[in-house]
Amino acid sequence: QPQLVESGGGLVQPGGSLRLSCAASGFSLYGYAIGWFRQAPGKEREGVSCISFTGGSTSYADSVKGRFTISRDNAKNTVYLQMNSMKPEDTAVYYCARRDYFCSAYDKDFFPWGQGTQVTVSS
Repeated sequence: QPQLVESGGGLVQPGGSLRLSCAASGFSLYGYAIGWFRQAPGKEREGVSCISFTGGSTSYADSVKGRFTISRDNAKNTVYLQMNSMKPEDTAVYYCARRDYFCSAYDKDFFPWGQGTQVTVSS
């Protein structure tokens, strides 16, 4: 069955960087958009970034524009989220999820979801 597995989370100081990976298993990423989402304690889940099935279209939340970069390597069946200049407010569990072909503004349009990876930004 199709699964997505996130990795790369951890503890980083403000201003630091992390690269998250979203690896697909049980299916090929060809033909699928991948979205990154996050949920901080006590807050609703929010969309962070998304990349279309070709990689030709990307989108970012205003809060991460200019700091985060999404990319994909279909040969490795993996999507990445490079996070730079990180801030304490980036602390959250980060999830990736799949959607046919193109991104959507609605997280209900994505399935399946990974189990999440914890990112903590703190000094």
